[in-house]
Amino acid sequence: MNETLRAFMDEKIPEIERELMNQLAKSDIPDVLHESMTYSVEAGGKRIRPLLVLAVLHDLDSDSADALRVAASVEFIHTYSLIHDDLPCMDDDDFRRGKPTNHTVFGEDIATLAGDAMQAMAFQALAELRETNVSDALELVGLLAKASGAQGMVKGQVLDMKGEQRVLPLAELEEVHIHKTGALLSYCIEAGAVLAQATEEQRTQLRRFSKNIGLAFQIQDDILDVTATTEQLGKPANSDTSSEKSTYPSLLGLDGARAQLKERHEEALDALQSIGLGNSVLQLLADYIIERNM
Repeated sequence: MNETLRAFMDEKIPEIERELMNQLAKSDIPDVLHESMTYSVEAGGKRIRPLLVLAVLHDLDSDSADALRVAASVEFIHTYSLIHDDLPCMDDDDFRRGKPTNHTVFGEDIATLAGDAMQAMAFQALAELRETNVSDALELVGLLAKASGAQGMVKGQVLDMKGEQRVLPLAELEEVHIHKTGALLSYCIEAGAVLAQATEEQRTQLRRFSKNIGLAFQIQDDILDVTATTEQLGKPANSDTSSEKSTYPSLLGLDGARAQLKERHEEALDALQSIGLGNSVLQLLADYIIERNM
Protein backbone atom coordinates (compact mmCIF):
# COMPACT_ATOMS: atom_id res chain seq x y z
CA MET A 1 0.00 0.00 0.00
CA ASN A 2 1.12 3.54 -0.76
CA GLU A 3 2.77 5.13 2.30
CA THR A 4 0.70 8.32 2.08
CA LEU A 5 -2.50 6.32 2.09
CA ARG A 6 -1.24 4.12 4.90
CA ALA A 7 -0.49 7.19 7.02
CA PHE A 8 -3.94 8.65 6.26
CA MET A 9 -5.68 5.38 7.21
CA ASP A 10 -3.55 4.89 10.32
CA GLU A 11 -4.62 8.34 11.50
CA LYS A 12 -8.28 8.28 10.50
CA ILE A 13 -9.44 4.71 11.14
CA PRO A 14 -8.88 4.86 14.93
CA GLU A 15 -10.81 8.16 14.97
CA ILE A 16 -13.66 6.54 13.04
CA GLU A 17 -13.68 3.55 15.41
CA ARG A 18 -13.87 5.82 18.46
CA GLU A 19 -16.77 7.77 16.97
CA LEU A 20 -18.66 4.56 16.17
CA MET A 21 -18.22 3.34 19.74
CA ASN A 22 -19.26 6.74 21.11
CA GLN A 23 -22.47 6.58 19.10
CA LEU A 24 -23.13 3.01 20.29
CA ALA A 25 -22.63 4.08 23.91
CA LYS A 26 -26.01 5.85 23.98
CA SER A 27 -28.06 4.96 27.05
CA ASP A 28 -31.28 2.92 27.22
CA ILE A 29 -30.35 0.45 24.46
CA PRO A 30 -31.38 -3.08 25.57
CA ASP A 31 -28.33 -5.21 26.33
CA VAL A 32 -28.92 -7.89 23.69
CA LEU A 33 -29.60 -5.26 21.03
CA HIS A 34 -26.45 -3.36 21.99
CA GLU A 35 -24.42 -6.58 21.83
CA SER A 36 -25.79 -7.40 18.38
CA MET A 37 -25.11 -3.92 17.01
CA THR A 38 -21.62 -3.82 18.50
CA TYR A 39 -20.85 -7.32 17.18
CA SER A 40 -21.33 -6.26 13.57
CA VAL A 41 -19.69 -2.84 13.92
CA GLU A 42 -16.63 -4.45 15.54
CA ALA A 43 -16.49 -7.21 12.90
CA GLY A 44 -13.97 -5.11 11.05
CA GLY A 45 -14.00 -4.04 7.45
CA LYS A 46 -11.92 -1.58 5.53
CA ARG A 47 -14.00 1.50 6.53
CA ILE A 48 -13.80 2.66 2.92
CA ARG A 49 -17.01 4.68 3.13
CA PRO A 50 -16.15 6.87 6.12
CA LEU A 51 -12.60 7.22 4.78
CA LEU A 52 -14.02 8.63 1.54
CA VAL A 53 -15.94 11.29 3.47
CA LEU A 54 -12.78 12.35 5.28
CA ALA A 55 -10.62 12.13 2.14
CA VAL A 56 -12.77 14.70 0.32
CA LEU A 57 -12.27 17.16 3.17
CA HIS A 58 -8.54 16.43 3.25
CA ASP A 59 -8.09 16.85 -0.49
CA LEU A 60 -10.11 20.08 -0.62
CA ASP A 61 -8.00 21.42 2.27
CA SER A 62 -11.07 21.83 4.45
CA ASP A 63 -12.15 20.76 7.91
CA SER A 64 -15.36 20.19 9.83
CA ALA A 65 -15.94 19.41 13.47
CA ASP A 66 -18.87 17.23 12.32
CA ALA A 67 -16.87 15.18 9.81
CA LEU A 68 -16.41 12.12 12.02
CA ARG A 69 -20.08 12.05 12.98
CA VAL A 70 -21.08 12.15 9.31
CA ALA A 71 -18.49 9.46 8.51
CA ALA A 72 -19.80 7.24 11.31
CA SER A 73 -23.40 7.67 10.16
CA VAL A 74 -22.67 6.21 6.74
CA GLU A 75 -20.82 3.26 8.29
CA PHE A 76 -23.92 2.50 10.36
CA ILE A 77 -26.01 2.42 7.17
CA HIS A 78 -23.47 0.15 5.50
CA THR A 79 -23.31 -2.20 8.50
CA TYR A 80 -27.09 -2.41 8.79
CA SER A 81 -27.30 -3.31 5.10
CA LEU A 82 -24.82 -6.17 5.56
CA ILE A 83 -26.80 -7.58 8.50
CA HIS A 84 -29.98 -7.55 6.44
CA ASP A 85 -28.27 -8.86 3.29
CA ASP A 86 -27.08 -11.91 5.23
CA LEU A 87 -30.55 -12.86 6.52
CA PRO A 88 -32.11 -16.14 5.33
CA CYS A 89 -34.79 -14.19 3.44
CA MET A 90 -32.04 -12.39 1.47
CA ASP A 91 -28.64 -13.95 0.70
CA ASP A 92 -28.79 -16.50 3.56
CA ASP A 93 -25.09 -16.25 4.43
CA ASP A 94 -23.51 -17.85 7.50
CA PHE A 95 -20.21 -15.94 7.48
CA ARG A 96 -19.23 -12.30 7.05
CA ARG A 97 -15.67 -11.01 7.39
CA GLY A 98 -14.59 -14.44 8.64
CA LYS A 99 -17.07 -14.46 11.53
CA PRO A 100 -20.56 -15.97 11.92
CA THR A 101 -23.17 -13.57 10.59
CA ASN A 102 -25.25 -11.58 13.05
CA HIS A 103 -28.39 -13.67 12.74
CA THR A 104 -26.52 -16.94 13.32
CA VAL A 105 -25.29 -15.54 16.66
CA PHE A 106 -28.26 -13.49 17.89
CA GLY A 107 -31.18 -14.91 15.89
CA GLU A 108 -33.08 -13.45 12.98
CA ASP A 109 -35.31 -11.30 15.17
CA ILE A 110 -32.53 -9.45 17.02
CA ALA A 111 -30.39 -9.20 13.87
CA THR A 112 -33.25 -7.57 11.99
CA LEU A 113 -33.85 -5.14 14.84
CA ALA A 114 -30.13 -4.37 15.14
CA GLY A 115 -30.11 -3.37 11.48
CA ASP A 116 -33.22 -1.26 11.98
CA ALA A 117 -31.65 0.44 15.00
CA MET A 118 -28.42 1.25 13.16
CA GLN A 119 -30.34 2.79 10.29
CA ALA A 120 -32.15 5.05 12.74
CA MET A 121 -28.89 5.81 14.60
CA ALA A 122 -27.34 7.06 11.36
CA PHE A 123 -30.04 9.68 10.94
CA GLN A 124 -29.96 10.53 14.64
CA ALA A 125 -26.25 11.31 14.25
CA LEU A 126 -26.99 13.70 11.39
CA ALA A 127 -29.76 15.34 13.43
CA GLU A 128 -27.21 16.00 16.17
CA LEU A 129 -24.69 17.88 14.00
CA ARG A 130 -23.67 21.02 15.85
CA GLU A 131 -21.16 22.87 13.65
CA THR A 132 -22.83 22.41 10.25
CA ASN A 133 -25.34 25.04 9.15
CA VAL A 134 -28.96 23.95 9.05
CA SER A 135 -29.35 23.96 5.25
CA ASP A 136 -26.25 21.80 4.77
CA ALA A 137 -27.36 19.42 7.53
CA LEU A 138 -30.77 19.05 5.89
CA GLU A 139 -29.08 18.39 2.56
CA LEU A 140 -27.00 15.62 4.17
CA VAL A 141 -30.14 14.02 5.63
CA GLY A 142 -31.91 14.14 2.27
CA LEU A 143 -28.92 12.79 0.36
CA LEU A 144 -28.46 9.89 2.78
CA ALA A 145 -32.16 9.02 2.72
CA LYS A 146 -32.12 8.91 -1.08
CA ALA A 147 -28.84 6.99 -1.29
CA SER A 148 -29.85 4.34 1.25
CA GLY A 149 -33.56 3.99 0.48
CA ALA A 150 -35.98 3.05 -2.28
CA GLN A 151 -34.17 5.19 -4.87
CA GLY A 152 -30.71 3.95 -3.93
CA MET A 153 -29.30 0.99 -2.00
CA VAL A 154 -32.64 -0.70 -1.27
CA LYS A 155 -33.62 -0.33 -4.93
CA GLY A 156 -30.36 -2.01 -5.90
CA GLN A 157 -31.01 -4.90 -3.52
CA VAL A 158 -34.47 -5.44 -5.05
CA LEU A 159 -33.04 -5.36 -8.57
CA ASP A 160 -30.31 -7.79 -7.48
CA MET A 161 -32.80 -10.26 -6.01
CA LYS A 162 -35.10 -10.07 -9.02
CA GLY A 163 -32.12 -10.62 -11.31
CA GLU A 164 -31.14 -13.97 -9.78
CA GLN A 165 -31.36 -17.07 -11.96
CA ARG A 166 -31.44 -15.09 -15.19
CA VAL A 167 -28.80 -13.52 -17.40
CA LEU A 168 -28.89 -9.75 -17.13
CA PRO A 169 -27.75 -7.52 -20.00
CA LEU A 170 -24.72 -5.44 -19.04
CA ALA A 171 -26.81 -2.25 -18.80
CA GLU A 172 -29.15 -3.90 -16.28
CA LEU A 173 -26.23 -5.25 -14.27
CA GLU A 174 -24.77 -1.75 -14.08
CA GLU A 175 -28.16 -0.43 -12.96
CA VAL A 176 -28.13 -2.94 -10.09
CA HIS A 177 -24.69 -1.92 -8.92
CA ILE A 178 -25.08 1.83 -9.42
CA HIS A 179 -27.78 1.57 -6.77
CA LYS A 180 -26.83 -1.37 -4.54
CA THR A 181 -23.15 -0.49 -4.11
CA GLY A 182 -22.60 2.83 -5.85
CA ALA A 183 -25.32 4.95 -4.25
CA LEU A 184 -23.84 4.83 -0.76
CA LEU A 185 -20.29 5.30 -2.02
CA SER A 186 -21.48 8.31 -4.00
CA TYR A 187 -23.13 9.71 -0.90
CA CYS A 188 -19.81 9.59 0.95
CA ILE A 189 -18.17 11.78 -1.70
CA GLU A 190 -21.17 14.11 -1.82
CA ALA A 191 -21.27 14.42 1.97
CA GLY A 192 -17.60 15.34 2.09
CA ALA A 193 -18.19 17.93 -0.61
CA VAL A 194 -21.09 19.46 1.34
CA LEU A 195 -19.01 19.70 4.51
CA ALA A 196 -16.08 21.17 2.55
CA GLN A 197 -18.28 23.80 0.86
CA ALA A 198 -17.09 22.56 -2.53
CA THR A 199 -17.81 24.56 -5.67
CA GLU A 200 -20.44 23.32 -8.12
CA GLU A 201 -17.73 22.30 -10.62
CA GLN A 202 -15.93 20.35 -7.92
CA ARG A 203 -19.17 18.62 -6.95
CA THR A 204 -19.95 17.76 -10.56
CA GLN A 205 -16.58 16.12 -11.10
CA LEU A 206 -16.67 14.41 -7.71
CA ARG A 207 -20.02 12.89 -8.71
CA ARG A 208 -18.39 11.58 -11.90
CA PHE A 209 -15.57 10.17 -9.80
CA SER A 210 -17.94 8.50 -7.35
CA LYS A 211 -20.13 6.90 -10.03
CA ASN A 212 -17.14 5.32 -11.71
CA ILE A 213 -15.36 4.24 -8.55
CA GLY A 214 -18.62 2.73 -7.28
CA LEU A 215 -18.85 0.56 -10.39
CA ALA A 216 -15.14 -0.26 -10.15
CA PHE A 217 -15.65 -1.37 -6.55
CA GLN A 218 -18.36 -3.82 -7.60
CA ILE A 219 -16.45 -5.11 -10.63
CA GLN A 220 -13.50 -5.88 -8.35
CA ASP A 221 -15.88 -7.63 -5.93
CA ASP A 222 -17.16 -9.77 -8.81
CA ILE A 223 -13.61 -10.58 -9.90
CA LEU A 224 -12.58 -11.51 -6.36
CA ASP A 225 -15.60 -13.78 -6.00
CA VAL A 226 -14.07 -16.06 -8.65
CA THR A 227 -10.35 -15.49 -8.03
CA ALA A 228 -9.95 -15.14 -4.24
CA THR A 229 -10.18 -17.83 -1.59
CA THR A 230 -12.80 -18.14 1.13
CA GLU A 231 -10.10 -17.26 3.66
CA GLN A 232 -9.24 -14.04 1.81
CA LEU A 233 -12.86 -13.00 1.40
CA GLY A 234 -14.05 -13.92 4.89
CA LYS A 235 -17.12 -15.50 3.28
CA PRO A 236 -17.66 -18.38 0.82
CA ALA A 237 -15.91 -17.86 -2.52
CA ASN A 238 -17.98 -18.28 -5.70
CA SER A 239 -21.12 -17.31 -3.78
CA ASP A 240 -22.45 -15.30 -6.73
CA THR A 241 -22.05 -18.29 -9.02
CA SER A 242 -23.87 -20.58 -6.60
CA SER A 243 -26.69 -18.01 -6.32
CA GLU A 244 -26.90 -17.88 -10.13
CA LYS A 245 -26.32 -14.12 -10.18
CA SER A 246 -25.12 -12.25 -13.22
CA THR A 247 -21.66 -10.76 -12.66
CA TYR A 248 -19.12 -8.94 -14.77
CA PRO A 249 -16.98 -12.09 -15.22
CA SER A 250 -20.02 -14.21 -16.08
CA LEU A 251 -21.11 -11.73 -18.76
CA LEU A 252 -17.75 -10.53 -20.07
CA GLY A 253 -15.26 -13.22 -18.98
CA LEU A 254 -12.46 -12.49 -16.54
CA ASP A 255 -10.41 -10.51 -19.07
CA GLY A 256 -13.44 -8.48 -20.10
CA ALA A 257 -14.27 -7.71 -16.48
CA ARG A 258 -10.71 -6.55 -15.88
CA ALA A 259 -10.92 -4.32 -18.93
CA GLN A 260 -14.14 -2.78 -17.57
CA LEU A 261 -12.42 -2.28 -14.22
CA LYS A 262 -9.52 -0.45 -15.89
CA GLU A 263 -11.90 1.75 -17.89
CA ARG A 264 -13.92 2.78 -14.82
CA HIS A 265 -10.78 3.44 -12.80
CA GLU A 266 -9.33 5.66 -15.53
CA GLU A 267 -12.59 7.59 -15.85
CA ALA A 268 -12.66 8.16 -12.09
CA LEU A 269 -9.09 9.45 -12.09
CA ASP A 270 -9.82 11.73 -15.04
CA ALA A 271 -12.61 13.35 -13.02
CA LEU A 272 -10.19 14.05 -10.17
CA GLN A 273 -7.52 15.43 -12.49
CA SER A 274 -10.03 17.86 -14.01
CA ILE A 275 -10.36 19.64 -10.65
CA GLY A 276 -6.71 19.46 -9.67
CA LEU A 277 -6.92 16.36 -7.47
CA GLY A 278 -4.79 14.09 -9.62
CA ASN A 279 -2.35 13.52 -6.79
CA SER A 280 -4.68 13.09 -3.84
CA VAL A 281 -5.86 10.72 -1.13
CA LEU A 282 -9.00 10.14 -3.21
CA GLN A 283 -6.84 8.90 -6.07
CA LEU A 284 -4.93 6.63 -3.70
CA LEU A 285 -8.22 5.24 -2.35
CA ALA A 286 -9.40 4.63 -5.92
CA ASP A 287 -6.19 2.71 -6.59
CA TYR A 288 -6.66 0.76 -3.37
CA ILE A 289 -10.25 -0.17 -4.26
CA ILE A 290 -9.24 -1.80 -7.54
CA GLU A 291 -6.07 -3.43 -6.22
CA ARG A 292 -7.51 -4.99 -3.03
CA ASN A 293 -7.64 -8.78 -2.69
CA MET A 294 -10.48 -9.03 -0.18
